[in-house]
Amino acid sequence: MTRLHVISAATRPTSSSRPLAHWVAEQAHARGGFEVTPVDLAAIALPFLDEPEYASTGNYAHQHTRDWSALVDSADAFVFVLPMYNGGFTAPFKNAIDFLYREWQGKPVGIVSYSAGPTGGAPAAEMLLPVLTRIGMRPAERSVAVAGIPDLIGPNGFQAPEGLAEELAGVLDDVAALAVLRTHETVMA
Repeated sequence: MTRLHVISAATRPTSSSRPLAHWVAEQAHARGGFEVTPVDLAAIALPFLDEPEYASTGNYAHQHTRDWSALVDSADAFVFVLPMYNGGFTAPFKNAIDFLYREWQGKPVGIVSYSAGPTGGAPAAEMLLPVLTRIGMRPAERSVAVAGIPDLIGPNGFQAPEGLAEELAGVLDDVAALAVLRTHETVMA
């Protein structure tokens, strides 16, 4: 079974990321084939990158980095749930990525972006893709962009508009296929 971490990549206390990420995790669990772990970047509470050595060395001086490393390393695949702020992804999320290197290598990743406006955060997802490929991750071919997020969050959490579950299923299918490919490549190596 593929160990999938669904990372809520926002750190604002009132962020829509948490209810959306909760819905994504529920959908992934219901799909089957995934052992789903929700991860809230705000709860991880990483400081700005403070390691004395490059992440590629894997020599971590601080316990918060070793804990983050262990959490990321324990996943086979990811879905990142990220907001768009000012046309891009958030600095705390980039910081969390930059803390590590080897732990991301070769792992599949799906992207679910969102925004208050009509783009659904797609520009932030597009901006993130070169970073993910640079660190050796394998982005899913499909992604999900959720527009008008404030109207979709209510007292019962995230209320998915019609068709969104099917779009997410496509992303999860891509992530699952990439995970199988990675396992096959590992076995053949």
